[in-house]
Amino acid sequence: MVPSPTSRLRFREMAREDLDAMARLLGDPVVMEYYPRPKTRSEALDWIEWNLRNYREHGYGLWVVESDDGTFLGDCGLTWQRVNGLPRLEVGYHVLPEFQGRGLATEAALACRDFARDVLGNPELVAIIHPENLASLRVAEKLGMVQGDDDHGDSGLVRTVMAMEFRVSPR
Repeated sequence: MVPSPTSRLRFREMAREDLDAMARLLGDPVVMEYYPRPKTRSEALDWIEWNLRNYREHGYGLWVVESDDGTFLGDCGLTWQRVNGLPRLEVGYHVLPEFQGRGLATEAALACRDFARDVLGNPELVAIIHPENLASLRVAEKLGMVQGDDDHGDSGLVRTVMAMEFRVSPR
């Protein structure tokens, strides 16, 4: 299962064959500015393996985001994260620097939001964001999210949690 294509984007499951592209994405200091550090090639492979497990266990995870012509743009999708000790469904997104500033993260995240609501029927969605990552905060706001309680995770870092609840229609 993947989100429906948008006017400019399509989604597909990650594969081990995506290692070069994912290592470039996750190893980029601009993309990883608000992470402790860029990821190594080995850590990028771990990222792919984590998503392969997510697909098997949940039917979804982070997906590769491509342009209509197959150009790799980044990743975006849905993963379960612990927020203040509780599991919550998060939308996450990363876009290569040369494609940033074009609304692609917002477009991809909107498709994932709709997938979480319409396909999964999840009652809420969150985005966990470094408080200084203003671009990512803007994406979350464009999804309709508002700031919730900050996350005080095990790492000692305080992270901003943007959240939204979905109206559940009776079936």
